[in-house]
Amino acid sequence: MKIDFDILEKVAHLARLEVKDAEKEGLLKDMNNILSFMDKLNEVNTDKVEPLVYMNEEFNVLREDKIIPTISREEGLANAPKSDGKYFRVAKVINKQ
Repeated sequence: MKIDFDILEKVAHLARLEVKDAEKEGLLKDMNNILSFMDKLNEVNTDKVEPLVYMNEEFNVLREDKIIPTISREEGLANAPKSDGKYFRVAKVINKQ
């Protein structure tokens, strides 16, 4: 398949892109290069190749969820510039209008 200016303009319209006249020649060349590369991939024999779901052999490699001790509220508030014993106290940054 070869892309011409009409197809380029239609694709640009569908993608809601504004393509300037100065850019059209380069874009047309790039799109045709992409399609010719895809044609090269179609020449590869893939009869005995199974489709891939993942790119590697690992499946759901996730760490196990573990409950681990964290710092207490008092330890978290110990270095706070201001606190009320339960929460950090910060300057008001949002005003009601």
